Amino acid sequence: MKGSEKRKADYPVDALFVDRWSPRAMSGEEIAEEELLTLFEAARWAPSSYNNQPWRILYARRNTVYWPLFFDLLVDFNKTWVKNAAALVVFVSKRTFDHNDELSVTHSFDTGAAWENLALQATLKKLVVHGMEGFDYEKARMALQIPPDFRVEAMAAIGKPGKKEDLPAGLQEREMPSGRRPLAELVIEGPYILPVAGSRGLIPRGEESLTWCLVSDPGSERNDGTFNEAF
Repeated sequence: MKGSEKRKADYPVDALFVDRWSPRAMSGEEIAEEELLTLFEAARWAPSSYNNQPWRILYARRNTVYWPLFFDLLVDFNKTWVKNAAALVVFVSKRTFDHNDELSVTHSFDTGAAWENLALQATLKKLVVHGMEGFDYEKARMALQIPPDFRVEAMAAIGKPGKKEDLPAGLQEREMPSGRRPLAELVIEGPYILPVAGSRGLIPRGEESLTWCLVSDPGSERNDGTFNEAF
């Protein structure tokens, strides 16, 4: 299923951005390493501060010696569906710049760009990719020998599309593209303002205040689509 079958953009963006979503149903089939490397290649071309490229991607393919090591990091809930994935990846990011060893404030931000590149490339290849924070971060650091100057960011499961009916019963009804908040709640011109549901206008919070808040527009409509995906 493409995301555009269940949702639409309010402004004219490429269909790729709406089509990408985070299914859980996977077939259990293996994926060739060459296919995975194509996803990692897309991630490689993400932008980063000073071109530091702070992301590192650790991975394991199913039916290999490393699969149990990665799989055992997951919380039990995620194990119920990730068992049918073809690969598991862990994103980590280097906290400092290579050229001067100073702290990089944007190392996580930059690594997020690499993750998005990977997810979009997977969509183009008709693969399933689902990001997760449901795993043991400290166990991952120890088990995967992640250096102390790297931050553990997230995991993701990659696989070929499967049948919704093969998911646990509680997940089948959730297996659909999720909606997004309207732009009015996410994008602000000028200083930060407090969002109010179904709002568009602006009023000052006080006569002498420079802080502004959104006010309700009775004629506006709110998109109440389910928002249950972390990624």
